[in-house]
Amino acid sequence: MSKASLLLAAERRAIVGLAGLYATRMLGLFMVLPILALKAEELIGATPLLVGFALGIYGLTQAVLQIPFGLLSDRIGRKPVIAGGLVLFLIGSVVAAQADSIAGIILGRCLQGSGAVAAAIMALLADQTREQVRTAAMATIGLSIGVAFAVAMVLGPLVSSHFGLSGVFWFTAGLAALGLGVLWKLVPRAPQRRGHQDVGIDRGQLKGLVGRLDLWRLNASIFGLHLILMAIFVAVPFRLVDAGIAESHHGLVYLGVMGLSFVAMVPLVIVAEKRRKMKLMCLGAIGVIVASLLGLGLEGHGLMGLIGWLFAFFTSFNLLEATLPSMISKLAPAGAKGTAMGLYSTSQFLGAFLGGVLGGFLSQHFGLTAVFLGVAVIGLAWFVFMLGMTPPRHLSSEVVALAEEQQDDALDALMARFAAVAGVEDVLVVPEERLAYLKVDRERLDTEALSRLTGSR
Repeated sequence: MSKASLLLAAERRAIVGLAGLYATRMLGLFMVLPILALKAEELIGATPLLVGFALGIYGLTQAVLQIPFGLLSDRIGRKPVIAGGLVLFLIGSVVAAQADSIAGIILGRCLQGSGAVAAAIMALLADQTREQVRTAAMATIGLSIGVAFAVAMVLGPLVSSHFGLSGVFWFTAGLAALGLGVLWKLVPRAPQRRGHQDVGIDRGQLKGLVGRLDLWRLNASIFGLHLILMAIFVAVPFRLVDAGIAESHHGLVYLGVMGLSFVAMVPLVIVAEKRRKMKLMCLGAIGVIVASLLGLGLEGHGLMGLIGWLFAFFTSFNLLEATLPSMISKLAPAGAKGTAMGLYSTSQFLGAFLGGVLGGFLSQHFGLTAVFLGVAVIGLAWFVFMLGMTPPRHLSSEVVALAEEQQDDALDALMARFAAVAGVEDVLVVPEERLAYLKVDRERLDTEALSRLTGSR
């Protein structure tokens, strides 16, 4: 490992603090997922449709507000925007904690989701880290989201069994307050706000990316994945009760299922990445999700069968959560990953919203079995759509700083010199950022020629 790739103390603080902020926020959003359907009978005016709406409404406000919040952070600063988002999340948690009706829960979840600070957090992390360590820093954020989801599935039922639904929301309010403390005490102030093509959304790039079918296949995938996830949690808690598992023990079931699914996912990710089997793993995971939905719908009443199908579902879910962003990174043009990820995240949140509504609608009008079978049909359509997917080339993103003497060079000539380096497949030079964004084939990359060009050692 080169000295340049070692984390500085300020970078380490920023990564730990911001990953913690992201994780606690997602933890608060997900904790209600395995319990709200069961607790709905305590709420005035609750119906399965409104419960599904309450589960998914955070996705709608996230999708609508994430880009405006990101742009606002460019104007007034990252930390004030993040703090404002955490305050909104805290207010939403308090509103939901005091609610005795489903309408109050919906309002609280809507306010929770309106604290859409993901883009601002990622931009602040980019401000705080050097190009050499930024990819690893972003990967840490991604890992924290997966861990937060798994912990939420276990912690939600445990907190609910002791303190009720309101206790879960009070707990999330406490997480938001803790996050505010972490933001001001642990996360260092960025020396300056900068644009980051691989983090922020560039409106000038949207037109080119919107027409890319290969990227839309991945956007459709994360949309479908979170639609299915949100829909089935209108029904899964009742399947556990039908199988004889007390509500207070649901967290233990999720603990076992999620833990085993993470272990099972790791070798599949290695096969997908190292052996370049992305398309095969993607199609296989979608196929297993469809099979597990059919199993949950048609024969998910026995305890062992239910746990087996949930294990299959979450192994595939976690595999796709890990590999879809990687495929976005491989397919997005140099310097456009931030814009591509913005479209991807918007698709994810819209899927969560529509999934909750669809699950509630199917449950209310056709019963629990229809929830699983209905989203299985969507999963099958998703599988067919992905059959035409072209396996992504095994390219990596590289961000390099321009040497002082290069910053005054003619743009076309500078890009041509980068493009001439063996293994560099795509390049975008952004003089105002003093950076070059590259897509490289690491097996062919002439690292010595690239080092000489950038003046690094």
